[in-house]
Amino acid sequence: MPELRTSQHFIGGRWVEPASGEYFESTNPATRQALYRAARGNAADIERAVAAAKKAFEDPGWRDLSQTRRGHLLRRLGDLIAANSEELAHMETEDNGKLLREMRGQLTTLPEYYYYYAGLADKIHGDFIPTSDRQVLNYTAREPLGVIGAITPWNSPLTLTSSKLAPALCAGNTVVIKPSEYTSATVLKLAELALEAGFPPGAVNVVTGFGAEAGQALVDHRDLAKISFTGSTATGSRIAAATASRFIGSTLELGGKSPNIVFEDANIPNAARGVVAGIFAAAGQTCIAGSRVFAHRSVYDELLERVSERAKSIRIGDPLDETTELGPLAFEGQRDKVAGYVDLGRSEGARVLVGGHPADGGLGGYFYEPTILVDVDNSMRVVREEIFGPVLAIMPFDTEEEVVRLANDTEYGLAAGVWTSNLSRAHRMAARLDAGTVWVNTYRAMAPMSPRQGFKASGVGVEHGTETVKEYTRLKSIWINTSEEPVADPFTMRS
Repeated sequence: MPELRTSQHFIGGRWVEPASGEYFESTNPATRQALYRAARGNAADIERAVAAAKKAFEDPGWRDLSQTRRGHLLRRLGDLIAANSEELAHMETEDNGKLLREMRGQLTTLPEYYYYYAGLADKIHGDFIPTSDRQVLNYTAREPLGVIGAITPWNSPLTLTSSKLAPALCAGNTVVIKPSEYTSATVLKLAELALEAGFPPGAVNVVTGFGAEAGQALVDHRDLAKISFTGSTATGSRIAAATASRFIGSTLELGGKSPNIVFEDANIPNAARGVVAGIFAAAGQTCIAGSRVFAHRSVYDELLERVSERAKSIRIGDPLDETTELGPLAFEGQRDKVAGYVDLGRSEGARVLVGGHPADGGLGGYFYEPTILVDVDNSMRVVREEIFGPVLAIMPFDTEEEVVRLANDTEYGLAAGVWTSNLSRAHRMAARLDAGTVWVNTYRAMAPMSPRQGFKASGVGVEHGTETVKEYTRLKSIWINTSEEPVADPFTMRS
C-alpha cells in the first residue's frame, strides 16, 4: 500500500510538527480505509498556536490594517474557496462521508460567508451619545477581542468553521482552530488558503488532535479572549463553566431535537419532502435535524405513507456517486450510537416501520438505514435525546394547543418546522415555538446574513448576520471634556 499522506499543524503561517511527534489516522467512513495521518496535538502545540495568534493580533501589520482592507482579504479568501471548491468538496466527502453533490452545493454558497463579512468589515462602528452635558463628548467604539479559540465538529467542518472564522477575522481578531479529530483535512486547507489570501502569518492557526488533549488545552488557555464551540450540549456546558470562571465570552452552538409540525391544511406532498429533507439529508447528522415529526391526526396516515415510501427508496452507497442519496455516518462510534438508540426505542415500545439496521453501503462502511419509528410518545428517550443519525420519530396530534405543548416539551430549542397554508397560524406558531429558528413550509434554509441562535440547552450566543460581529468585539465608552473651563468640584461630580 502507498504511504499515507501526513498532515501537520498549521501555526504562524507554517506547517509545524506536533510537539509529541505523534500522529493519528483519519479514516474514510464509506470504506473504512485510512486517508491520512494527522498531527496529534497537545498543550504544547496549543501554546505555540496561541502565541502565534497573539503575536499576529498585536502586530501593527494586522492591528492597524484598515477595516476596508480586512474586507478585501476576506473577499480574496472567498474567491480562493470558490477556485478550490472541487478539491475541498472531495476532501470533505472522503473525510466525513457527506454526499459529494451536497458538498458541491455547500461549496457554491460557502464563499458568500466571506463576501458577506467582507462587506460588513468597514461597517463596524460605535455611536455618538447625546448627553445632558454639552461640554462633554461621549462616543463608543467597537474593538476586536483578541485571540479567539474555535472548536469545530465533524459533520460540516468547512461551513461551521467559516461561521466562526469569517466574523472573527472581520472584526480584527486572530483565531486558533481545533477541528474534530475525525475531519481535519478541509480545515487545514482553509488555513492555507487564508495565508494565500494575504492574512498575516498567525492570523489563522490550526492544531489537530483530540478534545481531551488539544481541545481542553485551548479552552483553558489564559490568553484566549473568547471560545466559539459547536458540538454536544454536554461539552458545551463544560466549556461554559470554564470560560465563565475566567470572565471571557463563549458562543455555543449545541444540540437539538427539532419538531417538524404538519397541520391538516398543509400541502402534504411538499410537507413529506420537507420531512425527508429534515431528517435524512446528511444522514441526519445535523444539529437542526427535524427528528420529531408531529402530524395532525387527519393527515397522519397520508404523511406517514409518503415519508415511508420515500425512505424505503433512498439510495444508500458511495457518497462520491452522484446518484447516492444517503452516505455513511462519520465514524464507527456514531453508527454504533445510532444503532443503540434504535434498539433502545424498540425496548421502550416503539415500532420500527422502516429501516432499523446497520448497512454497509456496498463498500463496507459505517452506513445506517433510513429509519422511521412509530407508536412513540414524548416521554421516550428516542424522542427526547439527540440521536444525530437518520432516525425519525413520528406522532399524531389533534389540536394546535396540544402540538405547541408537545413541541416545546424538550430541553432543546434550536429549530422547528411548520407546514400550513394558514398565514395566521404560521405567525402564531412562529411566535409560540421555543426555537431560535422557525421555518414555515420549508426546512434547513439558511444564509450567512440570517442570525441563528439556540434557545435553552441548544446554545448561547448568535452565529451569522450582523449580530455575531458584536460577539467578536468589545464595546468601549469614551468621554472627552471639550471645555476649556476648570474641571468641576470633584466632590460634586456624578458617578
